[in-house]
Amino acid sequence: MKIFSFVKFLIITGLLFFILPLAAFPGDWSVTPIRLDLGRDAKSGVINVSNDAPEKLSVQMKAKEWSQDAAGKDQYTDTADLIFFPKIMVIDKKEGRVIRVGIKSLAAAREKTYRLFVEEIPEPKNAVGASVAIAIKFGVPIFVKPLKEEVKGEIGKIALLGGVLSTEVKNTGTVHFRINSVNIKGKNSNGEETIKTELNGWYLLSGASRTYTTSFPKDVCAKTAKAEIEVKTDNFSLNGKLDIDKAMCSP
Repeated sequence: MKIFSFVKFLIITGLLFFILPLAAFPGDWSVTPIRLDLGRDAKSGVINVSNDAPEKLSVQMKAKEWSQDAAGKDQYTDTADLIFFPKIMVIDKKEGRVIRVGIKSLAAAREKTYRLFVEEIPEPKNAVGASVAIAIKFGVPIFVKPLKEEVKGEIGKIALLGGVLSTEVKNTGTVHFRINSVNIKGKNSNGEETIKTELNGWYLLSGASRTYTTSFPKDVCAKTAKAEIEVKTDNFSLNGKLDIDKAMCSP
């Protein structure tokens, strides 16, 4: 089981809040598991928060519905769908506590997605000058299974305009999947590789799409006859290609 840890920092500019979706840090407190899967067979679950610091830790919890806009960017809105307790808690040094989480409504046609944000409440510091503590916030993904699980995706429009290649990836299934990487290769008329690029992926929720872009240098684009795209997810791979005309390389 993986554990995500968080660390306090001191800065001179003011109090900042960070969301750390998939990163591990050495430090003072940790949250596990890093996701919850709920449904008819598991209507509730628990999230453990451990305090490894030599001082008490105060945290507060907020539930948000998680969606993605037309560009595939994450969006968060207030929701009453999740039941969770406690809302605020204090954890003594070197101890842990449990957050209990449940869902009011269950199966729907598409997977429902939420995040429960666990946010540190910083203690007052007797610091020199303007130094203050950064408060760390982590959003635990919560997935509520649909009536029928179907993991499916496709590559949509592929285009090259002004030397910029764009590839649309669509989630056409009823549940999310995670895009691990988008690999793009350019080849000349002899099949020789002219360029190779790998783009990082992220979650793609049911019904959402995201467009990935990369630039071809003008000299490379001019001698590239075809682009091949491979999208690797945690469940399957998708492949697409585009025949390139030199006019596509011009601004």
